[in-house]
Amino acid sequence: QVQLVESGGGVVQAGGSLTLSCAASGLVFPNYFMAWFRQAPGKEREFVAGINRGGGFARYTDSVKGRFTISRNNAKNMVYLEMNSLKLEDTAVFFCAAQTPGLDSILQHPGEYTYWGQGTRVTVSP
Repeated sequence: QVQLVESGGGVVQAGGSLTLSCAASGLVFPNYFMAWFRQAPGKEREFVAGINRGGGFARYTDSVKGRFTISRNNAKNMVYLEMNSLKLEDTAVFFCAAQTPGLDSILQHPGEYTYWGQGTRVTVSP
């Protein structure tokens, strides 16, 4: 059974930092492109950041470029999202996802991802 479990969410003041973690099990982790999505109440699930299998390339949505960094540790089956200079509009549930295998690029559509975690809540306060 494949499991992705997010952790690290919480409440942080605007301008602050927070790092999310995603622990993967039940899959050959290095074979998968990984990504973080977020979803605010009443809004569509949004691609935030993605990373290739080896961790050498990353993709970010425009609104987080320069503020967020995605990374992975394949030896530990972990993917991370370091978030800096947080804004009120970053408030959302953040989800870890594993992309459908066999694809050669980091994709931003939720339908391209096979496995999902249950999410971790990030609240940015004034």
